[in-house]
Amino acid sequence: MAKIKVKKVKSAINRTKKQKLTLEALGLKRIGQVVEHDATPNILGMVKKVEHLVSVEEA
Repeated sequence: MAKIKVKKVKSAINRTKKQKLTLEALGLKRIGQVVEHDATPNILGMVKKVEHLVSVEEA
């Protein structure tokens, strides 16, 4: 399974509750924090919902 690195690059202030919960579900709390996930359809869907707040690269 392919791995992706997701990095939070923008604040969640003034974002919808769903976007805040999605970031939390991805394991992102602080700006600059990087987490690694498998590239499953569930994870990719969550990343797509908050793509304006995160950066993604293949690991």
